Amino acid sequence: MKHVRLLTAAVYAVCKTKTSGQLLKANWLPTKSYSAAATSGGTGAGQTVVSEKRGSVVTVAINRPDMRNAVNQETGMRLLEELKAFDSDPDLNVAILHGKGGNFCAGYDLKELANHPASLKLEQDVTKGPGPMGPSRLQLSKPLIAAVSGFAVAGGLELALLADMRVVEESAIMGVFCRRFGVPLIDGGTVRLPRLIGLSRALDLILTGRPIGAEEALAFGLANRVVPHGQALQAALELAEQISSFPQQCLRADRASAMYSCYDAPSFTQWSTTESFLCSGVTIRSLSSTPHKSPRVRLSLQQGFASTRSA
Repeated sequence: MKHVRLLTAAVYAVCKTKTSGQLLKANWLPTKSYSAAATSGGTGAGQTVVSEKRGSVVTVAINRPDMRNAVNQETGMRLLEELKAFDSDPDLNVAILHGKGGNFCAGYDLKELANHPASLKLEQDVTKGPGPMGPSRLQLSKPLIAAVSGFAVAGGLELALLADMRVVEESAIMGVFCRRFGVPLIDGGTVRLPRLIGLSRALDLILTGRPIGAEEALAFGLANRVVPHGQALQAALELAEQISSFPQQCLRADRASAMYSCYDAPSFTQWSTTESFLCSGVTIRSLSSTPHKSPRVRLSLQQGFASTRSA
């Protein structure tokens, strides 16, 4: 908690210093323009986040292609609302997060941050309220897949880390690009990245801020699948439909147990002797919270088999 508060203070410092104006000039991504049709995303014109249900799968799209899908305060809140709605909907099994217009997400909207520093309201207690990117501090009870195209950098990388799996296009670029501007990772990146790829590789990315391509991301374990350019969403949909076809009660119990062992159990002994928990309804909590305090359901082998048959 102490370290997160220090990071929060660092963000405020960036906003208040004269270098804030330089954030607009320091363009870490190549310039790219979009037509009015592409900006509107076809459907959902004017909406910063667009969702679409496809059977038991829902796609959630960041719809700011003219800003390379950088997240401002409005977009962050909309993402939070959409993923909470997904987690509480009994008819939905898997969600896919992606970006419209060729990029996944270029991080937080630095233009908004530089011109309106007060727009970024950070809660000192990270167990309360959303993160700057919106849903990045959630721990969902159902699978989330990130379909990554173009740039997934800075806070955009942290959003990709929120997902259970990442389907990455061969032309995609990932990295902690905020390193060069003194903006810290405060949306779970410093927790999830070492868990996913190991401390040494995570520090390589965190300390250097260098970009990595899809193949290196796959070798690191950051990408789960690499697909041709323009096919991430379709590949993610096929993967989501496969996952959604399995008995869900057993799948979610196994997923919850794996999450608990990774983030909350201090030892293998405690994990193996502590009551496991089933995800029932909405089980959303902060990534940084203390070990899970919600009621847990002990799963014996017999009960687990019975749940599989009844699901």
